[in-house]
Amino acid sequence: MYYGFKPYVPVAERKRRAERAAARAEKSGSQRSPVRIEGRAIAATFWGKAWCDNIERYSDFSNRLPRGRTYVRSGAVCDLQIAPGEVKAQVMGSRMYTVKVGIAAIPKPRWGAVCRSCSGEIDSLVELLQGRLSKSVMEHICRRETGLFPAPREIAFTCTCPDWASLCKHVAAVLYGIGARLDHRPALLFALRKVDENDLIGTASANLQLAARPAAGKVLDGAGLSEIFGIDLAEPLPNVTPERAKPPVKQRSGRGPAVPARQEQAAHKAAPAAKRGSGKQGPRPGKKKTGGGSRRAPDATKRSTSPAARSRR
Repeated sequence: MYYGFKPYVPVAERKRRAERAAARAEKSGSQRSPVRIEGRAIAATFWGKAWCDNIERYSDFSNRLPRGRTYVRSGAVCDLQIAPGEVKAQVMGSRMYTVKVGIAAIPKPRWGAVCRSCSGEIDSLVELLQGRLSKSVMEHICRRETGLFPAPREIAFTCTCPDWASLCKHVAAVLYGIGARLDHRPALLFALRKVDENDLIGTASANLQLAARPAAGKVLDGAGLSEIFGIDLAEPLPNVTPERAKPPVKQRSGRGPAVPARQEQAAHKAAPAAKRGSGKQGPRPGKKKTGGGSRRAPDATKRSTSPAARSRR
């Protein structure tokens, strides 16, 4: 140890230590969320790149940022948890260090100005989170000091390492780790600043609804249309609900009250069924039943036309 600092640990050894720490945490059952960087680029999407560009344009952070990029690329950030207004992380150096980063909430007037400047230009929440924004919206969101990203005075951090610098390499690695995490979960940026991303969509929808309504005095009534076009407009029909039509009633010639047509049809349909259920019916009244079949007896009054009878005459 030199002047309170431990000896330098090579990148490969630091990476092995981080992997062993992750394996121990997995066996113990603790939930960890390490930062994994594929390739040289720390961020690939709009939100991740905008975060990294924001911290690199301030001279307050410029001295220690290169070491932070090396740490985050080597997998030294073993755990990164983002909550509203706060980030907690575990970074592997010569040993494991704990880093805490506090992000101030965006002031309400400033957030309202951002929403108004982006009103009507963001179609959906999906487009917002995917970074499919117009150039003007990107300029308003990423604008220095007045946009969505925090300035150095709005960031507070602590680290358990013995480095006396205000921004050590472990904190710098965590700041870059936040940018890498926003690649996959951009909504965490709004949680850090304690604002609701739906406000951008809601403001745009409200402005569209107000724009769709005609202004007072710009809607012509019937009298105005008649004067302009020289025609007579018919009076609007009263809103009368038509009564339900009643079934027709069939008048009977005999005695008794009138019976509706539907009831009479039902009675006719029920009559054959009643006849089929009664079985064999008796003879009809007014007619006699004749026996012996349908053949008639010979008439006795007719004279015989045989030869014998003709000879006796």
